[in-house]
Amino acid sequence: MADRDLIVRIAFGSMAAQTLRAAISLRVVELIGDGRRTAADVAADARAEPQSMTRLLRALAGLGLVREHAPGTFSVTGAGTLLDPGRADSLTSFVRMFTDPALTRAWEHLDGSVRTGKTAFDGVFGTDFFGHLARHPELSAEFNAAMSQAAGEAAAALPRAYDFGRFTAVADVGGGDGTLLAGVLAAYPALRGVLYDTEEGLAQAPQTLGRHGLTGRCSVIAGDFFRSVPKGVDAYLVKSILHDWTDDQAVTILGHCREALPPGGRVLILEPVLPEVVDPGPEPGLTEAALTHLSDLNMLVNVGGRERTRHDFEDVCARAGLRVTSVAPLREAAPFSVIETEAA
Repeated sequence: MADRDLIVRIAFGSMAAQTLRAAISLRVVELIGDGRRTAADVAADARAEPQSMTRLLRALAGLGLVREHAPGTFSVTGAGTLLDPGRADSLTSFVRMFTDPALTRAWEHLDGSVRTGKTAFDGVFGTDFFGHLARHPELSAEFNAAMSQAAGEAAAALPRAYDFGRFTAVADVGGGDGTLLAGVLAAYPALRGVLYDTEEGLAQAPQTLGRHGLTGRCSVIAGDFFRSVPKGVDAYLVKSILHDWTDDQAVTILGHCREALPPGGRVLILEPVLPEVVDPGPEPGLTEAALTHLSDLNMLVNVGGRERTRHDFEDVCARAGLRVTSVAPLREAAPFSVIETEAA
């Protein structure tokens, strides 16, 4: 029975994800607020049908995101509060992006990607993923917000886990809106920053840097990391970038960092590091190990990249003229690790 239950739970996973999407669209968490409210009242404010709202709220209760105290009366749980877009630690954009057809439709062709090794997204949408974002500014803004929300834990954990005090300036390559770099600069007041990404990727950067009071200490430079990276810094951050690309493309990105790296400089890669053999943990299901390998499949079907083992990282770094000096799990922002590299 346990084996059957495992398969059923996994099969219902996409339904659970779309339940989160509906809850965000209907502003359920915001409408319930900090107290208790009836489903009828929430439905009235959401302009929804009362019985259907009750069914949605009970599904959310089953998922642990709200609690039903009496028939038809609900409050929001701690996890549920993360679906409130007004919170600093909200995951609403992350959920919307990862349940959007732009990310889910290619998954319908996972079997084809496994057979061929080719990205399914391009065939479904007629262009590559980042080209699609460039054509749809609203979706690009949602993606940027999702990446910002995903970077929140790392932005808090990285400055405590790694000593940036030895550097004078750090560049975040592909740094998006600057959430990660802002976390580092806030913790190291003497450090200067350079935020580097495409025009689309940097669209929300001025607001993020302004909110943290870093506009005068951080330069924002638009460019293409397949062509070059900014010089004049002694540390490069590369977070959640390499897994978007093939090994050859990852070597190109790292090679540009190596070319610009001064003596004593470092390139810091922040990505999950796959084990050589999968350890599913004590309980099967959607564990941290499973999520990392699902991310690997997401790279396959949507962008053409991959998650990597330590050996894989050492290989692409060596090809780029870099040597891995340490790999340290970022425990407060699992499953990320800090991969420190220097000139080989």
